[in-house]
Amino acid sequence: MTELKPNLDGKNLHIAIVMSRFNEPICRGLLDSCKKALDACGVSDEQITLVTVPGALEIPVALQKLAQSRRYHALIALGAVVRGETYHFEVVSNESARMTMEVQLESGIPIANGILTTENEEQALVRVAEKGADAARVAVEMANFMKAVDDLR
Repeated sequence: MTELKPNLDGKNLHIAIVMSRFNEPICRGLLDSCKKALDACGVSDEQITLVTVPGALEIPVALQKLAQSRRYHALIALGAVVRGETYHFEVVSNESARMTMEVQLESGIPIANGILTTENEEQALVRVAEKGADAARVAVEMANFMKAVDDLR
């Protein structure tokens, strides 16, 4: 039996991050924790590209363009959608997640979804450190998984 074990060594990986500027203090917290975790995995600043976009609905098109470039082993989506008083929350939450998944499946490039969807800002601020770091680890692990499967050929 061949077992592909989790690999969090990011030394040779190139990763792009797409971050929403809407709810920017929350997103900056996500970015800070994401970058710290990438550094802990061995991904240097020179191996990271950061793109900012207006909001969560713009994240998927930026991810798509980056995936099409074939320059990156994995992508990370960072954003914060905080419930308001209208139906808009559901639209943005659902569609940003669906379109991000669509880009991932169509391109074959792993995308770690670090877009928070919370009831309020307080919930988001509690989650930024873990969600950003988790997105970094997911990106590194999945990029290494994809390489390991390619090496099986």
